[in-house]
Amino acid sequence: MRAVIDRDEVLHVARLARLQLSEDEVEPMARELSAVLDHIATIAQLDLDDVLPTTHVVEVSDGLRADEPRDSLPREVALAQAPAVSNDGFSVPSPQA
Repeated sequence: MRAVIDRDEVLHVARLARLQLSEDEVEPMARELSAVLDHIATIAQLDLDDVLPTTHVVEVSDGLRADEPRDSLPREVALAQAPAVSNDGFSVPSPQA
């Protein structure tokens, strides 16, 4: 099955993704999105019933450190290089209205 994405679909997806495509980018993007859908269709044809879900392509052992409580960074050290401090915390500018 060959998926074909047309210009309107590319522009719709770009709008949803908040991407601004130039006219020169629309056609290549249509080809790329069509290729992605073709790959998905190929995968959908595979019998994956006995394949366990994975988080990594290869087995990872001890990928994360143990989550154990420990002392945090002292406030003075954390604020030492801050450009501005207010009420014992970082001072950030108010958002412009």
